[in-house]
Amino acid sequence: MSAISKTEKKYNRWIVVLSIVIPLVVALLFGVNLRELGFDVKPLSFLPPIYASVNGLTAVILVLALWAIKNKKIKLHERLMKFAIFCSVLFLIMYVAYHMTSDSTKFGGEGMVRYIYYFILITHIILSIVVIPFVLVTFVKALSQRFDKHRKIARITFPIWLYVAITGVIVYVMISPYYV
Repeated sequence: MSAISKTEKKYNRWIVVLSIVIPLVVALLFGVNLRELGFDVKPLSFLPPIYASVNGLTAVILVLALWAIKNKKIKLHERLMKFAIFCSVLFLIMYVAYHMTSDSTKFGGEGMVRYIYYFILITHIILSIVVIPFVLVTFVKALSQRFDKHRKIARITFPIWLYVAITGVIVYVMISPYYV
């Protein structure tokens, strides 16, 4: 077995673990409100516009990273992709922190806009779970210098990740009038 295969095999275990654990932990923590459990914490109600902005920044970074690789700026592409992953992790931390300290906000729109909102929200949630292993596999292929495989999976990962980043902003903009 070659060193590359061992490296990928090692990372593949982490990809499976993280792809299962992250959504489960987020789902579990989403249902935990520290204030309702008696902890003296202030609601982090200032976070939604910040984490929505981080989602927007992630979308911009992804587009810039695509531009960089198309223009053979490999180091820039690598840095941008690492920054995009960092932004996604930062978003996730802020998102969970907000929901653990604040009451859920109900969408108040009516008619067709309500259906549009829930369609965007549901596809955003589903694809945000689906994209985790794609991002991790794509990253590991690059780390392992298996650029043929990296390019192949990146063609799937990029549009999903971009959709998740953009729809995160759209969901925030649509629900923001209903924040208390």
